[in-house]
Amino acid sequence: MAAFDIDKLDDVIHGRLRLGVMAYLADAEVAEFTELKEVLSATQGNLSIHLRKLEEAGYVAIDKSFMNRKPLTRVRMTAKGRKAFASYLEAIAKLVGN
Repeated sequence: MAAFDIDKLDDVIHGRLRLGVMAYLADAEVAEFTELKEVLSATQGNLSIHLRKLEEAGYVAIDKSFMNRKPLTRVRMTAKGRKAFASYLEAIAKLVGN
């Protein structure tokens, strides 16, 4: 456990909901807002706040458009986000001794 460095944990990712978004997007490539809301059991307002934090960090890109006159918000992980998520997972692996 001596190799573990608490400073390696990315505070932007470490929150439960933000970690859920990153884990889901790591596999899904792109997800609609409503899909994330359902999968993560989040409220619309709470998810919006956490997505904004991830977007401000450059970890996700958010595309807004309309489909059949209804708003459509899609979220995808950026290259910077993939790198940050991989580093986060490495830090967690060191914490648990893998």
